Amino acid sequence: MKINKMVKCIIFDCDGVLVDTEKIGNGILLAMAQEHGFEMELENAYRHFNGRNLKDCFRHIEEAIDQKLPENFETEYREKSFEAFKTQVKPMKGVVDFIDKIEKLQIPYCVASSGPVEKIRLNLEVSGLLDKFENKIFSSYQIGSWKPEPGIFLHAAKEMGFEVQDCIVLEDSKAGVKSGISGGFKVYGFANGFNNEDLEKEGAELFGSYEELSEKLGV
Repeated sequence: MKINKMVKCIIFDCDGVLVDTEKIGNGILLAMAQEHGFEMELENAYRHFNGRNLKDCFRHIEEAIDQKLPENFETEYREKSFEAFKTQVKPMKGVVDFIDKIEKLQIPYCVASSGPVEKIRLNLEVSGLLDKFENKIFSSYQIGSWKPEPGIFLHAAKEMGFEVQDCIVLEDSKAGVKSGISGGFKVYGFANGFNNEDLEKEGAELFGSYEELSEKLGV
């Protein structure tokens, strides 16, 4: 069965699915948190922080070090990460070809992320994907609901004009998979080597590359 027969809309997460930002963002966060006594390996940061509201990540750090982070911590993190994203963000390998394929099949698609709209737009612009997603960008900040709650994916599906059962969600984080599954979506988990077990445990069907996803979907 071809993708155009079984799927009417594809909802992409942004970081780690469309754009390669997770290593950049987590690296900056860990370096800044280390100055306040927090220690964590990058692999564990992928598991604990990917897909989550930034404030939840800060709370995790504060609980671990048993003290509050400075008031300007979030502002400084956003400034540093935005500067890094401006020059370092690239599209995920194979995603441009995948989008070209689904466009030829006339399958609607969008992006739904926990990040602020300006961050999503910046990452898409630097990676050369923004023109693909104009007027199809949905942020948790627009609705006040963050992953692992299902709100952002339900909102995206509704705004795109589709029922949950007609959509698939592409995610790379435990929180994101939880969000999609709890909303009733079929979720495909982008396995990066660190997250395979977590994503599968939450109910995602794994794929290791966009070439593999194309085969799974019959594109």
